[in-house]
Amino acid sequence: MKTVRVNIRTLANAGAIRREKRNGRDVVIVPGATLPDNIVMNGIMYPAEEIEKSFSSLSRKPAPLGHPVINGKFVSASDPEGLNLGWIGAWNENVRRENGRVLLDKVIDVEMANRSEGGKAVLAAIDKGDPIHTSTGLYCMMEAANGDVSYKNIARNIQFDHDAILLDQDGAATPEQGVGMLVNSSGDPEDIEVINSALDEAERDLDWALDSAVRALEKRQRAPLLERLKSTLIEAFGTGRETSVNRKETDMTVSKEQFDELSAKVNTLSESLSTIGNTISEAVAAAVKPLTDNLADMQANQKAKDDAEKAGLVEKVVKANLLTETVANELTLNALKELAPKADPAHAAALNSAYKPDNGKPAYQLPEGN
Repeated sequence: MKTVRVNIRTLANAGAIRREKRNGRDVVIVPGATLPDNIVMNGIMYPAEEIEKSFSSLSRKPAPLGHPVINGKFVSASDPEGLNLGWIGAWNENVRRENGRVLLDKVIDVEMANRSEGGKAVLAAIDKGDPIHTSTGLYCMMEAANGDVSYKNIARNIQFDHDAILLDQDGAATPEQGVGMLVNSSGDPEDIEVINSALDEAERDLDWALDSAVRALEKRQRAPLLERLKSTLIEAFGTGRETSVNRKETDMTVSKEQFDELSAKVNTLSESLSTIGNTISEAVAAAVKPLTDNLADMQANQKAKDDAEKAGLVEKVVKANLLTETVANELTLNALKELAPKADPAHAAALNSAYKPDNGKPAYQLPEGN
């Protein structure tokens, strides 16, 4: 059996990209998937049992930008020179098998990625919503297939090396374009065949296309009116630009039809501008109406409560002959609250219990016999 290098290209799940903080550092997490059970690519079948034995080796492996190449030959992404070429602060983790598929997450350290042009390009592509392709680099032994099957070889002894991030690159070179490099048991490098494969990701491609279309519509709706006017002007005058230094003035002349079309479009935008203030005002008013209605109800209830309390206090101070009804009604609720205690009936002072007449007898006593 011979050893081959296989790079399997797929499309990351851009719709599930998320951002987190780890150890006080910002990271971007890009979910991906690779190598379904028993898939056949380029005449090679990858058995589920071989994948099961090896998939976990992808955990904590580098996620370089592209497949590292030295002197025209592919090298391991964990090789020191390979790391220098492709490292953007990204690695693979959370590797697992679900529903017959290897799933994994790419973690990108934002600060580290911003230290290289390649890392900045990856972050920019993620922010723009561009498709993010990945490519799993693995080594395996080719075993010839027997019997009436649709494939020629079976992959054995799979060794996962990395799962790379691709931007406008092929997943790998074809055998005609180059070879890989693998260190054999004697410590010497050996040239090996490189096979470029790609998973059929039609469904995920469709999801990405739909997601991109939604984002494009949202951006268009948020576009400033000035930009819309600018686009209208460019469209009216034509998008092509003459680069010749011998361009004549007549080339820049606007026809009557172009001028009329431009005027109509500008008038339409002007009408939109004249009504946008009313539209915004109406939208804001509709949004806050429930709040203002609730506040008005609360204020009305509180006023009714205060009026009832004031009427009771006015009656109290009038009955106590402290004020006339007219004057009492002119006072505020707080002033009446301060005055109300003085309208309470006065209590008689208690006798001094410490006083006792001489000899313990009453101060006055009727003559005996009376």
